Amino acid sequence: MATGSLSLVPKRLRMVEDFSCTGCLEQNLTESADIYCEKCLRFYCKKCVILHSQFFTKHMTCGREDIKKWPVSKAVEDFLRKCEVHEDETLTQFCHDHSQLCCSACVGTIHSQCREVTQISELTNSQPSDLEGLSVELETVLGDIKTLQISQEASIQSLQRTYNEHREVMIEQMCGNLNTYIDKCDNNSVGTSGGNEQYLKKEMCRNVVSILNEFDNITAKELNEMKDEVISIKGSVTSSIHKCTSLHNDLSQFHEIVQKIGDHKQLCLITSIKCKHIIQQALTLLGKSGKAFNVKSNTEHNVRIPSDSGACYIRGVCVLTDGQVLVADGQNDKVKLLNQQYQVVSHCDLTVYVRDMCQITPSEVAVALDKNAGNTHNVQFITVTQSQLTLGRKLELQHGCTGIACHQGELFICSKTALYKYALSGKQVCRLYEDRSSDYSVYKCAVSPTGDRLYISSYKQHKLLILARDGTLLATYTDPALVLPYGLHVTPAGQVLVCGLGSATVLQVGWEGQSKLATLKDGVRSPLSVCYSSTTSSIIVGQWGGDNILVFRVE
Repeated sequence: MATGSLSLVPKRLRMVEDFSCTGCLEQNLTESADIYCEKCLRFYCKKCVILHSQFFTKHMTCGREDIKKWPVSKAVEDFLRKCEVHEDETLTQFCHDHSQLCCSACVGTIHSQCREVTQISELTNSQPSDLEGLSVELETVLGDIKTLQISQEASIQSLQRTYNEHREVMIEQMCGNLNTYIDKCDNNSVGTSGGNEQYLKKEMCRNVVSILNEFDNITAKELNEMKDEVISIKGSVTSSIHKCTSLHNDLSQFHEIVQKIGDHKQLCLITSIKCKHIIQQALTLLGKSGKAFNVKSNTEHNVRIPSDSGACYIRGVCVLTDGQVLVADGQNDKVKLLNQQYQVVSHCDLTVYVRDMCQITPSEVAVALDKNAGNTHNVQFITVTQSQLTLGRKLELQHGCTGIACHQGELFICSKTALYKYALSGKQVCRLYEDRSSDYSVYKCAVSPTGDRLYISSYKQHKLLILARDGTLLATYTDPALVLPYGLHVTPAGQVLVCGLGSATVLQVGWEGQSKLATLKDGVRSPLSVCYSSTTSSIIVGQWGGDNILVFRVE
């Protein structure tokens, strides 16, 4: 439910500033009230209260230190009671089916089929508001939202800095190649005759032009690709920052209302319900949603194409913003594009074993390629344009590449025994975590929407590991229903999905990594990968062999 935006309420209407001296208002003057008289039901400024005290010596008054005893201002009461859907209507009822406040117009349209709709006046005694607890929760969430906003702003600066540094390195490399070649030509020209010298000069010019052309054709293309990635990611982060700002404003003003709303039972109940909704919005943005998925239906879709040499092993799934789906087929070394009906409409061939895939921008993915026999460990970028797949730049790694995840331009890569962080340019930043106790101890990875938590599937140990941003181990999750944990995915709301290859399950685990919220089993055989589509409210599961993907419609 949308709570509306208190940021639309002018600042002069916010709580204390709302209370003006009643006597001054009657004279078309505006003075802030300092005293409220419960007997007169009037507000007084410092000047008017002197006269009031002279005439009404026995009246009990409340100063700002007892503002909870003051009546709620009309502007704030009007805001709290106003229906966000029908702005000319007043909230009078509560729908239990949707946990929403509603007006009479809402009941007649949106909630006409709902089983239980109750008058707000009937709920004031049965529904505790607990404004004190809400105040503490609002304060905590406010701090988290502010921290997230600061982190996002830092991400934008880091992205731009990474691109600038990479560009400078590429240009320096080109200049170095030119200088090396020129020095080589200078050394070779010593003692040459005039005719040979002329030939060397022409040859030198041709090679210099060749070096420059190579820079234009390869390096400049790579820089342009990276620049597009930076622009796209910055746009997404900026949009998230705007959401943080809006939510922070709303949370701040609700926090103020909760502090000073007093004992008006109906308004306390309305405020409590609205606060809970906006706190849930904030938790979703923070990636701390505790909502469990409820499966409505499931279907199978064949993704095999005529050129496939064997059964499909779908090791990675990504959903684009337009609802199209990319699947990484490890057995056939292909990335396939599916339309919204999950039919293969395009594909591209890769020469090295496909291990995993993650989304970089709304139209670009990075594919983890790894082949121990040839000591080949790459990250291949692929762009989708008008339903066609185009190979982009490639990063060469010096270690294994079995799992990959991305958050705001930072790449997280698993090597089987360690987790590394890379910049978008391909520069290794650090090794975040390592466990050499056995192979496949750090096999696949996923990152929370805010980037503050990392999830690792420890394949042979049958564990899900939860790390802090700096690689510190926060929690370890084990479950009899989670055997040989493989693919991982974190939804935009922070819901963690992990494939149990050996147990033929997909578990939904709490964002903190300490609880199981749901289990998908129906039709699941050997799950390798999983991804949630916000566009269709579906969980897509890629499997080992069988040529089919599973699609679970959820709510």
